[in-house]
Amino acid sequence: MIRALRIQFKKLCFLNLLWIAFWGFSLQAQLSDNAQISIITCDSGQDLYSSFGHSAFRVQDSAKGINWVYNYGTFDFNTPNFYYKFARGKLLYSLSVTTFSDFLFTYELEKRWVKEQLLKLNREEQNALFSFLENNRKPENRDYKYDFLFDNCATKLPEVLKKVLGNSIEFNGAHLKNHFTFRDLIQQNLLTNSWSSFGIDLALGSVIDKEAAPEEYMFLPKYVMLQMSNTTLAENALVLRERTVLEYNNKRFNNNFGTSPLFWLLLLLLFTLTISFIDLRNGTRSRWLDFFLFLTTGSAGLLIFFLWFMTDHSATANNFNILWAFPLNIAACYFLLRKDQIPKWMVKYIMILLVLLIITLILWIFQIQQFSPLIAVVFAILGHRYALLYRYFTNSNPRLK
Repeated sequence: MIRALRIQFKKLCFLNLLWIAFWGFSLQAQLSDNAQISIITCDSGQDLYSSFGHSAFRVQDSAKGINWVYNYGTFDFNTPNFYYKFARGKLLYSLSVTTFSDFLFTYELEKRWVKEQLLKLNREEQNALFSFLENNRKPENRDYKYDFLFDNCATKLPEVLKKVLGNSIEFNGAHLKNHFTFRDLIQQNLLTNSWSSFGIDLALGSVIDKEAAPEEYMFLPKYVMLQMSNTTLAENALVLRERTVLEYNNKRFNNNFGTSPLFWLLLLLLFTLTISFIDLRNGTRSRWLDFFLFLTTGSAGLLIFFLWFMTDHSATANNFNILWAFPLNIAACYFLLRKDQIPKWMVKYIMILLVLLIITLILWIFQIQQFSPLIAVVFAILGHRYALLYRYFTNSNPRLK
C-alpha cells in the first residue's frame, strides 16, 4: 500500500513538473505589450564572405529581459568534413540566437554600419513571429541547406515573414526601376578589377545571367532592407520607422593596381607576346611557357567541371568558361613539355582550342553568358599563343609523329 502511494506520488510530481515546464515555455513564448521586432541590415565588409552584407531579426522586450538577434547566417567549423561539404555545396547553415550587444561587436570592430527597421506588427503577429523563431531555433529545426542565391541569411527573412503573416503581407516590387540579372546584382558589391570579382565570374555559370524577379533581389541584404520599406501588411506599411544603430562613413576599399588581376594579366600578355616574337624569329617554341598556359587553363577547367557537375551549387551550372579553360589542357601540357615526338593530333587539338575561343566570344556577344571583362586579356594571350603553335606545328615540323 505504501509502495503504491509512493508510485502515485512520483507520477503526480512528474506531471506537475511537466505542466510547470509547459507553462513556463508558454510564458516565454508570449511577448509583452511593449515588445518590438525589427529587421537588422549590416554593411558589407572587405573580406569576400562579408562582401554582400548581412540580415537578421531582432526581438526586444525589456519586460522579459529579451534583446536577441536571430541569425540565419551561422555554420559550424567543427562540422565533420567541413571543407569537403562546403566545396560540394552540402554544408548546413543554422539559425542561431545571440544578444544584440554581442552581435554588434563584430560590426563595431570592422566599422560597418548597422541599420534597423522596426516592424509594425500587432501583439498577435509579434507573438506568432516570436513563436516561429523560437521553434525554428530548436536543434531539430535550426539547420538548412545553404544556397547563395535562393536560401541564405537574407532570403530567410521574407520567407519567414510570408510563412507567419500569410497572404496579408505583400512584397511590392514597383520601386525597382532597373532590371538586373543575378550577375549584375552580385557585381554591384564587388570591384571589377579584383580577384574576388574575377573569381566569381569564373566560377558562376550562365544560370545567373537571367533577369531576377523583384522578390529574387532579396538574396542580398541591402535589397531586403529596400524591399521592407516597400512592403505592406494588410495594406498598411510594414515598417513603422527606421533608424541607424551604427553609423560609419563609406569605407574605401584597397585597390592597389600592382596586386590586381588586370596588372598580372597584362604582365603575362606582355611576356607572352615577347616570348612569341622571339620564338617566331628563331623558329623555336618555348616549351615552359606552353606548359604553364595549358596547365593553368586545364586546372581552371577542372575546377569549373567540378563546380558544374559534382556539386549542389545552383549558381555554378552551365558555365561556358569551360570552353576556354578547357579541362583536357591538363593532359595536353605533358606533351607540350617534350622536346621531341609531339603527337600529330596536337595540330587538330590546337585548332579545336581556337574554335572554342571563337565560340566563347559568340556566346559573350549574344549575352548567353556574361564573362569578366578581364577575360578579354586572357583571350588575347591564348588566341595569340594558340595561333603561333598551330603555325609552328603545321610548318612541316619533323618533330610531329
